[in-house]
Amino acid sequence: MGQETYDSYVAILEEELVCAMGCTEPIAVAYCAALARQALGTLPERVDVAASANIIKNVKSVVVPNTGGARGIEAAAAAGIVAGDADAKLEVLAGVTPEQIEEMDGFLATREVTVTPSERPWIFDIQVRAEAAGRTAFCEIAGSHTNVIRLERGDEVLLDIPYENAAEGGTDRSCLSVEKIVQFADEVNLDDVKQVLGRQIACNTAIAQEGLHGNWGAGIGKVLLEAYGEGVANRAKAWAAAGSDARMGGCELPVVINSGSGNQGLTASVPVIVYAQELGVSHEELLRALVVSNLITIHLKTGIGRLSAYCGATSAGAGAAAGITYLYGGRAHEISHTVVNAIAIDSGMVCDGAKASCAAKIANAVEAGLLGMQMQSQGKQFYGGDGIVVKGVENTIRNVGVLAAQGMRETDRTIIELMCGTGGC
Repeated sequence: MGQETYDSYVAILEEELVCAMGCTEPIAVAYCAALARQALGTLPERVDVAASANIIKNVKSVVVPNTGGARGIEAAAAAGIVAGDADAKLEVLAGVTPEQIEEMDGFLATREVTVTPSERPWIFDIQVRAEAAGRTAFCEIAGSHTNVIRLERGDEVLLDIPYENAAEGGTDRSCLSVEKIVQFADEVNLDDVKQVLGRQIACNTAIAQEGLHGNWGAGIGKVLLEAYGEGVANRAKAWAAAGSDARMGGCELPVVINSGSGNQGLTASVPVIVYAQELGVSHEELLRALVVSNLITIHLKTGIGRLSAYCGATSAGAGAAAGITYLYGGRAHEISHTVVNAIAIDSGMVCDGAKASCAAKIANAVEAGLLGMQMQSQGKQFYGGDGIVVKGVENTIRNVGVLAAQGMRETDRTIIELMCGTGGC
């Protein structure tokens, strides 16, 4: 592998596998609000939030951590204003104290916080304007969760980055392919990735354990173990789902995310960890399998985008299955068939926002990935012409990107209309 490609793969892992506490969309709102408060320099009297429809969808039903169980954009913005540490980015609410939770409640009771749809054409957009004593501050995040494109203090522009120059950011993902990902996993000097992957193992295992032992969400992880037992395939699904149970329920433990999502980070990593324990492989082999699972997930998500009507767990479930196939000795040929099989099975699953049922969708995505793996191990596969499947794994991955990013736009609008019509946004 050429040095430029090698360095890009290391950089992509470092950019994508970062810590976040709580569902990343409300955390992004809190981060934006914390930056606006920081620029204003005082507690605002009024806060106006404008958010794109996909942000509204993903924040509506999920518990914001360290808020005493509050949900929604108003709660996320208030948390960022009152107690957010803007320098901590996606861990903006990690240091909240019980006294500050009371302050958030008081802030929402006495100050005006408004939420309106963003007029920007972008799928991912958050704007927070804070006002106090005739002074104003403004912050806008667009394209991805920590991508700040504008910051104002009164008439002073502190930061201004054109959206077109900042929407994607980071290392060019076009260098990713299944064949090169597997080659990189075989060849990578583990000193270059062990810190980021070690953090993923520690954090994501810890929150999975919390989900299994605590009382979080709908308890999907516990239901799976109780109903279907301790077999390795079921444990892989249950542990990943349990992490989401806790995360969607507002657990304060951090998660190492993938492609901007904690649920995708859990799905891409926890099943691989479970299988590595079952198979008794070395820590080195686990790290190499996690390289595969994470990069395959990122590769699948690149064409889809950060937010979509297409459930991101589908991509991560395929990534996890790719990593598990690697543990069993599979390489590019076997992994390619596993990925195609998995996404052919599960590509109809929609994203209707972050909430308790995400844990069940994770279990479904892992099941599809494992079925895809078993199919290829027995010489079975889906062929070009079977629905969205075309000849070649890279061509099928491109098809999925088109389906999710373009074909499901109307689906996304309908989902948002249904969500807002039944419960309000």
